[in-house]
Amino acid sequence: MPATPASLLQAPTPPAGAAGIRLVVTDMDGTLLDDAKRVPDGLWPMLAELRRRDVLFSPASGRQYATLARQFADVGEGMAFIAENGTYVVRDGVELHSDPMERSVAADVARTVRRLAAGGADVGAVVCGKRAAYVERTDEAFLAEVRRYYVEHRVVPDVTAVEDEVIKVALFDFGSAERTTAPALAAVAATHQVVVSGEHWVDVMNRTANKGTALRGLQRELGITPAETMVFGDYLNDLEMLDAADWSFAMANAHPEVLRRARHRAPSNNDDGVLRTIARVLGL
Repeated sequence: MPATPASLLQAPTPPAGAAGIRLVVTDMDGTLLDDAKRVPDGLWPMLAELRRRDVLFSPASGRQYATLARQFADVGEGMAFIAENGTYVVRDGVELHSDPMERSVAADVARTVRRLAAGGADVGAVVCGKRAAYVERTDEAFLAEVRRYYVEHRVVPDVTAVEDEVIKVALFDFGSAERTTAPALAAVAATHQVVVSGEHWVDVMNRTANKGTALRGLQRELGITPAETMVFGDYLNDLEMLDAADWSFAMANAHPEVLRRARHRAPSNNDDGVLRTIARVLGL
């Protein structure tokens, strides 16, 4: 069982390079990005220094691969992208791992969302395929949220009829995803994962799919151990990923369960917590 979280400021300060870190993995929203969704200015010079030290940097997010690839377009060579909450892992344009779900399950989830919406809930489904994300809602408020995370998205008349390998269904609830949308998915939760990935987002995936499974596969592929891995997260979809690293950090702003699960704490996402922690542990 992971150790009780301790403040990074209370933990012993390791000497520069003593950690032997070879892989740094970070969630994006609420972790690396601040609340305004901005990348910290210091990230780009830090990535250059990590590359110089042969430390691989890997974004791990519920975001779409195309979105992550665009965000890191100028520095993405050699970078491993853990996208769609671990259902799709790509490095240098090559798929390393994917966990497609049955299209019939994705269709059932979409129909559940339709019933919720008909009952008055302000919710919409995003059916996430390898090629694109697919939505039925056409209102600007919903599409604005979709565009934040899904660069490649298409509005279609029926998301249950898309011709793509579906790897996840994401649901956006303008209210509370944890209180409203997630409980409505009890039937699918009996056979699949229903993960609250943010205040307004719920993700439905195969039981075998999560960021931790994806990270462990990446570690095997690269010959990197948990002791050589540093991970940062803030929400419930980061739990399994934290378990896959000895150097696991919950952000100060993290969900209470994440704070309990991680071995250490980092400053908040609004205080450049990821960069400050990497600099301290690696002696940058």
